[in-house]
Amino acid sequence: MFRFPAALCVAFVVAGCGSPAPEPVSNSQPAENHAEEAITLTPEQIAAAGITLVQPRAGGGATAIEAAAIIDSDPDRTRIVAAPVSGRIVALTRNLGDYVTRGQTLAVIESREAASLHAEIERARTRAELARATLNRDEALYARGFRPLREVEISRAANREAEVALRLARQQAEASGTRGASLNRIAITAPISGRVIVRTAVLGQNFAADAAETELFRIADLDRLSVTLSLPPADAARVRPGAMVEISSAGRTQQAKVRFISPALDPSTRLVRVIADLDNRSGQWRAGEPVQARIEAGGPAAAGAALMIPAEAVQTIDNKPVVFVRTAEGFRIVPVTLGRRDGPMVAITRGLSGGETIAAANSFTLKAEAGKGEAEHGGH
Repeated sequence: MFRFPAALCVAFVVAGCGSPAPEPVSNSQPAENHAEEAITLTPEQIAAAGITLVQPRAGGGATAIEAAAIIDSDPDRTRIVAAPVSGRIVALTRNLGDYVTRGQTLAVIESREAASLHAEIERARTRAELARATLNRDEALYARGFRPLREVEISRAANREAEVALRLARQQAEASGTRGASLNRIAITAPISGRVIVRTAVLGQNFAADAAETELFRIADLDRLSVTLSLPPADAARVRPGAMVEISSAGRTQQAKVRFISPALDPSTRLVRVIADLDNRSGQWRAGEPVQARIEAGGPAAAGAALMIPAEAVQTIDNKPVVFVRTAEGFRIVPVTLGRRDGPMVAITRGLSGGETIAAANSFTLKAEAGKGEAEHGGH
């Protein structure tokens, strides 16, 4: 234990020892014998003892909400890549965990449907070329007086129909992912940039387009994640969109912001789902990771006038809780009334006004010196 030099030991002034009755104490402090006891210390001694100083935090008696949570990929930044037609996987270019950019090929599928789509494009292109050539010929003959206007108009309509059919065939092929491959193959491409977080595709795999197993990849942009937690209705009522959520796991801590509070209870758990956005550009969090969430919430619990201080700032003297308030000469002992414990913090419902500076870490050294001072005083 830290020991102060004998020349700078604690000096106490105790009201009531052979003196008139103590003066009435203000409402901010309970009337206790320790209310006027003082400990004389210099700033150098305070620093040498490792005593840290803090100020009470206006907590209004509010308590934080703590709950288990799960980190997940943001649904708005997640895409499922499925096979658009039946076929067989003949090439895979990306694996689980790989980073991909939008439009990059993930896999190649060999398919009869792909061949049919490509063949339809070729047929439509041939018909469009023929219709265009016929229209050019008829317009040239009409200009020379060898074709009636009625036949030219028929050729124009046929040309427009052929162009529409060609565009439709190309759009159908693009919707099926057949671009960038040979006549009987489909190139499966990434719809967004991100990481491959699920890969069910296996080389040589056969599947039908309408089967549930047609999901081949799942890609997520992990720069922003979602934190999902479930709260009892009473706690959820104290949370508002935009509230900050502190998440922690394995020595890591970061702030997230509440984005969504469900207006309905989960039918199975009877709890309220709350979702917060988490900035993960540093890459330190992973989708699917369990974490502990803590929300500083307001609401009914904040209606009182309590202050929050570190629990380590509270010491017990004569079986009563006290704190050490900083003075120009050192510290004075102030009895307090404790409220609800909230993690490392504790509420003070009486004894402090909120403007004081108090000893927190290593305040037990002050308690030891106070005990020494009382023993010396009692020996006189």
